[in-house]
Amino acid sequence: MVLEFGLLGTIEARREGHAVDVGHLRQRCVLAVLLLEVNREVAADALVHRVWGDRPPQRVKGTLYGYLSRLRQALAKGPEVAISRRPGGYVLETKPLSVDLHLFRDLVARARAADDTQAAPLMRQALGLWRGEPFAAVDVPWFHEVRQALERERLAAEVDYADLRLRTGRHSELLPELTVLADEHPLDERLAGQLMLALYRCGRTADALTRYQDTRRRLAEGLGTDPAPALQHLHQQILTADPALAPAPAPRTTVGSGPAPATEPRQLPAPPPTFIGRTRELEYLDAALDASADRGGTVVISAIGGAGGVGKTWLALRWAHRHQKRFPDGQLYTNLRGFDAAEQPMPLPTVVRGFLDALGAAPERIPEDLDAQTALYRSLVAGRRMLIVLDNARDADQVRPLLPGSPSCTVLVTSRSRLTALVATHGARPLSLDVFGPDDARHLLAGQLGAPRVAAEPEAVDALVEHCAGLPLALGIVAARAAAHPESTLAVLAEELSRATERLDALDIGDLTANLRAVFAASHRALTPSAGNLFVLLGLAPGPDISLPAAASLAALAPARARALLAELVAAHLVRQDTPGRYRMHDLVRLYAAELARSRPDRDIETALSRLIDFHLHTAFAANRLLDGPHTPFEPQLEPPAPGCAPVRPADAADALRWFDAEHECLLAVQSLALATGRHPQVWQLAWTLISYHQGGYHLPEYRTVWRTALTAAEQHGNAPVPRALAHWRLGHARALAGEHREALEHLGLALTLAERADDTAGQAHICRTLGRVWEQYGDDERALEHALRALSLYQRLDNLIWQANQLNAVGWMHAKLGRHPQARTYCEQALRLYRRHGRPADAASTLDSLGYIAHHTGRHAQALDYYQQALVLFREHSDSASEADTLANMAETHQAMSRPALAREAWQRALDLYDAQRRDTAAHHVRRRLDALTTPVVPESRLPGRP
Repeated sequence: MVLEFGLLGTIEARREGHAVDVGHLRQRCVLAVLLLEVNREVAADALVHRVWGDRPPQRVKGTLYGYLSRLRQALAKGPEVAISRRPGGYVLETKPLSVDLHLFRDLVARARAADDTQAAPLMRQALGLWRGEPFAAVDVPWFHEVRQALERERLAAEVDYADLRLRTGRHSELLPELTVLADEHPLDERLAGQLMLALYRCGRTADALTRYQDTRRRLAEGLGTDPAPALQHLHQQILTADPALAPAPAPRTTVGSGPAPATEPRQLPAPPPTFIGRTRELEYLDAALDASADRGGTVVISAIGGAGGVGKTWLALRWAHRHQKRFPDGQLYTNLRGFDAAEQPMPLPTVVRGFLDALGAAPERIPEDLDAQTALYRSLVAGRRMLIVLDNARDADQVRPLLPGSPSCTVLVTSRSRLTALVATHGARPLSLDVFGPDDARHLLAGQLGAPRVAAEPEAVDALVEHCAGLPLALGIVAARAAAHPESTLAVLAEELSRATERLDALDIGDLTANLRAVFAASHRALTPSAGNLFVLLGLAPGPDISLPAAASLAALAPARARALLAELVAAHLVRQDTPGRYRMHDLVRLYAAELARSRPDRDIETALSRLIDFHLHTAFAANRLLDGPHTPFEPQLEPPAPGCAPVRPADAADALRWFDAEHECLLAVQSLALATGRHPQVWQLAWTLISYHQGGYHLPEYRTVWRTALTAAEQHGNAPVPRALAHWRLGHARALAGEHREALEHLGLALTLAERADDTAGQAHICRTLGRVWEQYGDDERALEHALRALSLYQRLDNLIWQANQLNAVGWMHAKLGRHPQARTYCEQALRLYRRHGRPADAASTLDSLGYIAHHTGRHAQALDYYQQALVLFREHSDSASEADTLANMAETHQAMSRPALAREAWQRALDLYDAQRRDTAAHHVRRRLDALTTPVVPESRLPGRP
């Protein structure tokens, strides 16, 4: 399974053509640095500087180690790839030619050493590796410098390839490409000379001479110099029609022939004055045209990530103007007005008659019947190399009658619909157009407002880019407003856009063709009533996306019906489905939907929100039951879900974990929504459902956040001592895990007081249990044992044998910490017996770990390893990675005590990878010290602070 890496575009890895998940952007930057220096060491400090520049995060080395650990795991299935730590830093070892950049350089070097016949395919293959701007979306100084150097390499290769094609007489096909390159690099004399020669050979001598004069003027104005002797000599050769400039015979590249038409229509509107990015999409259209050269083709451009305003028409016109010369028999264009804000869709008879007139059909020859007119249109374009641009189509039915029958024509269609039927019936090639990334968005603003104005207010520009969320129409509106008021700062406009409820007002310049509300409204009006209603309700949903079952509950629909309506919204590009079963809206589309929702009756909105919150609460409750069993302390008594809400029930613990992983961000957002709408019980109940997931996955920042929110809700709820005690208890635990012991003890003291006032025996027991843990972490084992024994006494007054087993293990653990191993073993063995009689297998994992620790410290190392191995299996089955890391570290100590350094190193390294991923810096530092000292005699140390 060969791994291939891409740097010439987005940073990516692929295995047998399929993308490999190598993490978020910053982690991919680490991979990119190692790939640039493939098979060479990169110092850790150099990695930090290159990836973060002068803005590294706190504890950056720990973050870097975590990224490297996750990259090792992602690339582990490629035996030919390895990331290793060396004395001088880190090195990624693989075949250099598996990296597109190094393959590009190799191909270019081979092409430059070969003759023209061999060089052409090598150079074409090399340039074909480029998928766009190198390291797309990375905005760090070091990457910017490397990107500029690589762009210079690419330009040099393109110019060499142009020379090669000029030598072999391919000047006609080269002319459009050279025109673009020369415009982009107006002071490059070599490019200017190539373009002059191509123009001359195409019979456009006057244009060639004009290009020379333009270049001479630019050189004088920009550099204060005259053209170099080589360019001046070429100029003289063109003036005298030097036979030495005659081309070599060019290969035949035409795709069809026919009688020259009497009329060659040139209907393309003017190209966009400012065009940014879209390199990948333009290359896709180029490839589609090349692939269809022998049979014609239909290219469909569809927008995703927003309903309109994404730049489909601009892309179509940019591409069409770049390739006019490939359609010498003319270009037809019509705006079908499929989603026009003010007009009805263009009637087919009007379009056909307009095309017939443009094609020079004599009025007396045009039949009255529409079908006959369409047949005449097809006859007039048959055999002619023409481009037909059908802009803003509503659906496939509007397009089909206008498709020519001749393979010599190419059709370009833009639409907010996916036109799936056109793909199925006519082989159309769909191209999905997304919103701009931050870099392209800034370039667009700079292109319209001028680089100095944009550079003067970088923070305001960042805010404008964020508020427009990459939608080109929104960015264009912002630029137009700023250009109309040059005396005003961009910060003022950014402040206006920062108010979400007014953002669509700020993006209204009074023109229906450039009004976001009008654009979105046109798409909304085209929906069926049921889909339109779902669209509005989706504007209420918080979080980055929404699942199919959650959307069904939000709208009180059966899942099958919700799926069909969501498919309609996806086809209209009002939502997108990046992951199967999960849907999301563009930020500005969401604002529009929420705006429509505010016009609905309050009762309708409140009931929809209740269904959404109840869906997440009841599903999370069921999922937590599978992770933690029926014994989680302070279990809430939930009210029945709202009518129309249909929570799901995960099948097993693994399914529950997958659900929590997918819904985690949404659960946090739903909890905030519950607080904002005054649903206080659901706030702390949602926090409760996340206890096991947060602790097992070591999601400490989120653990702390949800309980701070829960405490706010409990305090606002009035006289609610139990929720307040619960919130203080969990906040105390979260503060303890963060090492904030004094704050933890303060919260736990308040929790215990509230539980005592409420005469809540179970609550007192749980809080005393946690107090024991905190005092242990604080270093006072005697006081920790005191609280553990008090908790055990309270648990023994309750009818819950699993809670008793948990605390027997905790008391045994504290005895072990104090060196009282016989007592420790007695308590832990009692706990194990209770778990095996009354609990689930996973319940016993922590006690097995404790017994392993006791066996280790009493010299029974083989028994210790057996206990640890049993615990590891259970922790992994339960996805408790935090406890898994602790047990691996303990197991390493036992291997070391048994003089097994290789096994000790392996266990410590696995523990370290987990600690780094969990950002447990103290534990990771401890393990690194053990690894560094592995070759020296060691005395087994006390186990790291953790949970019994």
